[in-house]
Amino acid sequence: MQGKITLRTAGIIAGAAAVFAFLFGIIITVSLPAIANRSEASIEQTTHIPLVTEKGESPFVAVAQVVSPAVVNISAEKRVSRGVPGFDWYYEGPFEDLFRDFFRGFPRFEGKTQTLGSGSIISEDGYIVTNHHVVSGASNIVITLVSKKEYKGEAVKLIGADPRTDIALLKIESKEKLPFLKFGDSDKVKVGDWAIAVGNPFHLEGTVTVGVISAKGRANIPLPEGPDFQSFLQTDAAINPGNSGGPLLNIRGEVIGINTAITSPSGGNVGIGFAIPANLASTVINELRSTGKVTRGYLGVYLQDITEDLKEGLNLPSLDGVLISEVVKDTPADRAGLKSGDVVREFDGKKVKDMQSFRIQVASTPVGRKVKMTIFRDGKEKELNVTMGELPEELSAVTPEREEESELGLTVIDVADPRAQRFDLNVISGVVVVAVKRDSPAEQAGIAVGDVIISIGKQEVKNLTDYNRAISKLEKDKSVILQLQRGERKRYVAVSP
Repeated sequence: MQGKITLRTAGIIAGAAAVFAFLFGIIITVSLPAIANRSEASIEQTTHIPLVTEKGESPFVAVAQVVSPAVVNISAEKRVSRGVPGFDWYYEGPFEDLFRDFFRGFPRFEGKTQTLGSGSIISEDGYIVTNHHVVSGASNIVITLVSKKEYKGEAVKLIGADPRTDIALLKIESKEKLPFLKFGDSDKVKVGDWAIAVGNPFHLEGTVTVGVISAKGRANIPLPEGPDFQSFLQTDAAINPGNSGGPLLNIRGEVIGINTAITSPSGGNVGIGFAIPANLASTVINELRSTGKVTRGYLGVYLQDITEDLKEGLNLPSLDGVLISEVVKDTPADRAGLKSGDVVREFDGKKVKDMQSFRIQVASTPVGRKVKMTIFRDGKEKELNVTMGELPEELSAVTPEREEESELGLTVIDVADPRAQRFDLNVISGVVVVAVKRDSPAEQAGIAVGDVIISIGKQEVKNLTDYNRAISKLEKDKSVILQLQRGERKRYVAVSP
């Protein structure tokens, strides 16, 4: 009958469809790996950096050629003072006091020394970034370009410096446009990325070394020059004395860090170098360029990283955030209602990772800005608004109130201050010495940087307030006994104001 399909015809059609589906499946299955391989090959071609270019050169050749003309040599003259020319009597050991007393009466040698560092030209009109410790206290700064052209005297100006990040900004007066480097985004840098250091180690100008980014966010590194705001990029690209202030670059020739320090038992490179991240450096540079100084946000809290023990003891849900151990009275934190024991989880819309990064985050926040904070208190999350204050000058300069009045020649901070962590102290109270003025009563008494003052006379010193109270009571020309702790040992010293 017309329009109807017989059972036999239907069977033939179904069979043909099954055969077609089977053959189509085979074709697709065979084709998929080829399609996947082509896709992978395409991705690989777009991201792969050849070890050798079409010219037979490594990819670092192009970076070195473009970057090197914008890297400068910096030499700075500084005055120094020491006990005996050519002989350094610093000694630690069982006869330390004997050595100190024996050489204390020797006449001091006054002289000059030259520091050597590197820098990066960051604008065609001659702005140069380097480390603060390269030019700190210098009386004569000389900038030498790769072309051997020198700038010195009035042709070199120190625009500003920030010891807390170890950044300094210089300016050279030049009638010609200069080659300069561009900054990359250091937040996007990953562990394992290429890292290229260019600088002048050991007077060897234009040295290029290559490695990788070994780690990010390194903090609490005990460096003699600081800085105390630390979130270093770590690299195994060879960095040696003289590299300080020079650029650490990515494979595209962008500055991702400012080389600052090494950790080494010998003083030479052992594959552990540190660089200030470009994003942190850029913020400081912009402020120095516009105002000549850095203004920082301030909360008024003491902080602790959260450990497993603290997590369990405080019944916290995770290790995320930072713990507020103390709130300073009459500060932005106090006025906002923050309390000791609060855990800061978010600040200004960003997750809080650890104490060091949070300190940098707070310091980088504009003064007067209202910021929303998410805290964890009594088992619940809570939101608070805080209006940022300005970091007080005495905290920024790490200078105690009574230093000039006491005439001891000491600069101290609380052992609870995060800046004291670089001394690896094993005490929970007192004040730690961070500077000793040359030829001061403190130096003559043998007090050294890193010593912890735990009592003055009969006054116990638990913090900076106790210290200032005791210092204010000192009588001129009358000796006072200070009790110190140095390492595992306690000792008494007599100081005459």
